[in-house]
Amino acid sequence: MASADERRFEVLRAIVADYVSNQEPVGSKALVDRHNLGVSSATVRNDMAALEEDGYITQPHTSAGRIPTDKGYRLFVDRLSEIKPLSAAERKAIRGFLEGAVDLDDVLRRSVRLLAQLTRQVAVVQYPTLTNSTVRHLEVVPLTSARLMLVLITDTGRVDQRTVDLGDVMSEDGVSRLRDQLNAALAGHRLSDAAAKVAELPDEAPPELRDMMTRVCTVLVESLVEHPEERLVLGGTANLTRNVADFPGSLRQVLEALEEQVVVLKLLAAARNPGAIAVRIGEENEDEQMRSTSVVSIGYGADDLLLGGMGVVGPTRMDYPGTIAAVRAVANYVGQILSGK
Repeated sequence: MASADERRFEVLRAIVADYVSNQEPVGSKALVDRHNLGVSSATVRNDMAALEEDGYITQPHTSAGRIPTDKGYRLFVDRLSEIKPLSAAERKAIRGFLEGAVDLDDVLRRSVRLLAQLTRQVAVVQYPTLTNSTVRHLEVVPLTSARLMLVLITDTGRVDQRTVDLGDVMSEDGVSRLRDQLNAALAGHRLSDAAAKVAELPDEAPPELRDMMTRVCTVLVESLVEHPEERLVLGGTANLTRNVADFPGSLRQVLEALEEQVVVLKLLAAARNPGAIAVRIGEENEDEQMRSTSVVSIGYGADDLLLGGMGVVGPTRMDYPGTIAAVRAVANYVGQILSGK
């Protein structure tokens, strides 16, 4: 960029910082007073006029200062050379809070609560997708002599319980053989592959176990496929009501859209790789109801294995550096915890 363009970007950065902080249109005098831009008020006014002509800022009403547009926020985000790192104390607090979770559900609930508190926005976390999960163990627990509980445990900590009516009495030895055959076939396999293996197990079972194995496998298949109704945890929606003016259309539309799981999953879809941040600003959002919002999302997982997505939804007037830092930190720790690192 030429020096004039660099200077104008510094003016844009100052406008973004002041508007995010104060929610008031920013004038040239305020910029000169608050920021060490190293140029005169006249130069700042000229730079603001050029930024407005290029569509990076706009004047909400006559005699007012300027505010960033979606295009202005996009340039600001694209040129974030550094994300302010969280302090050692903040990182320690995040890790301690998340590591205190007792199971997968608790990890995700805590993650949402933490993200909502750190960013003061709406937080959303997607359950680990089952297609990327591996069967760690299948426990078979006799409830009665003719009724079993199946407990499927994945490598991501997901636990799914199902009961099976056997239709006949099964001995302890029969239960043990059933358990061994199921684990020999399923343990260590991706759930998508395990579902196919389950279909073959009744034919491979000894004749005396075939009927019961069929009943068990029929129920077990339900644990090996996706459950869309369980895929998201959402928190902090009340944060959006703090500044209704940030949503010039209708805050109600945004809240209604957030109730639609399909809409929220689309918001997270941009995050395809663990650790890769995606930012969608205003009009960049596919759903019309969400075009007064910005979405900062990230994939979480272990190494190159994507388990799911998480992120925050808020107004376009957002602290992007702080939000990105918080989302990245929480995703990093969740990935570590779920992968056992």
